[in-house]
Amino acid sequence: MTTDFHVRQACAADAPVLARLRWAFKQEDHEGEVSTPVRSVQQAEQWIRERLDSGRWLAWVMEKGEEICGHVFLHLVERVPDPYEDNTPVGYVTNFYVVPPQRNRGFGSQLLEALRLHARSRGMDVLIVWPSDRSVPLYRRAGFEPSDQLLEAR
Repeated sequence: MTTDFHVRQACAADAPVLARLRWAFKQEDHEGEVSTPVRSVQQAEQWIRERLDSGRWLAWVMEKGEEICGHVFLHLVERVPDPYEDNTPVGYVTNFYVVPPQRNRGFGSQLLEALRLHARSRGMDVLIVWPSDRSVPLYRRAGFEPSDQLLEAR
């Protein structure tokens, strides 16, 4: 593991870089298939800026020098009030990406650790994720386990 990086919470000013990285992430998911995007990177930038400004979406970035090389997002999903249990939000972990040259160096683990520390400090006891096959081992190392409590409809 290397230590020549810094993890910090993202801010709305990071939206242009986060949008470009999101496009790179999704292009990688599509294995280089060239197709015309249905929305522009500028629309993604606006969406990210608005969500980070609202506070219902949070993100952490990994910087190497002054370059953002990775990110992970957390969406706070509110729960309906319950008279008998805690009402802290559920955290939906998504958009987790590290640029290929920086992978397998501990950066992803540090991003997830920063997210988990934040969640714990806010009393959140549940984080959920829909991992890719490739990311399952990383999430498992970070403490995520399969759940028999969720159902999914498509």
